[in-house]
Amino acid sequence: MTKRLVHLVDDDPAIRRAVSFVLKTSGFEVKAYESGVAFLKEVRHAEPGCILLDIRMPDKDGLEVQRDLNAMGVDMPVVMLTGHGDVAAAVQAMKEGAVDFLEKPSDKADLLRAIEAAFVRIERSDQRDAAAHQAQVRIAALTPREREVLEGLAQGLPNKTIAYDLGISPRTVEVHRANVMSKLDVPSFPDALRIAFAAGLGKSAAS
Repeated sequence: MTKRLVHLVDDDPAIRRAVSFVLKTSGFEVKAYESGVAFLKEVRHAEPGCILLDIRMPDKDGLEVQRDLNAMGVDMPVVMLTGHGDVAAAVQAMKEGAVDFLEKPSDKADLLRAIEAAFVRIERSDQRDAAAHQAQVRIAALTPREREVLEGLAQGLPNKTIAYDLGISPRTVEVHRANVMSKLDVPSFPDALRIAFAAGLGKSAAS
């Protein structure tokens, strides 16, 4: 992403001013919010970026805001701002998906390191999304039966099991497998599997 926007959520206006200044002078764009509630009201329409979220706020604390974001399906990476003695809460935030946490007052280097890590996560997510889209386009060229065979292979099922499940012969499974590799234009079976996995196939594997 070319625009690097930080959503800064902190109830302390002095912190908002200081952190905004550091980030803006380091090349980031900043949109500040005075509370978690205010941010949650706007987040569905907010431009993508990363979230710098204070853990101690009135009405809703940072953990509650983070859980609400997760429940809403908001996947912007979160960096928590914590005060002294909030380590347990910060660890919990990491368990629930936060990229990092910073103790206030944090120095400029630590702040920028954490924000850069958040944007690295965004870039990797963008790359995965692009790979998934490309894989889905390639798999769209398969017939429904070829896709069913590829799904079985992606689940790690042997040809005989796929044949039984689909009511066809193992030999027919082999023919479909060869057609899949031809249509996907891949030199090896592992290459076909990588495309299948990128497109989301193989997730319902039997235990």
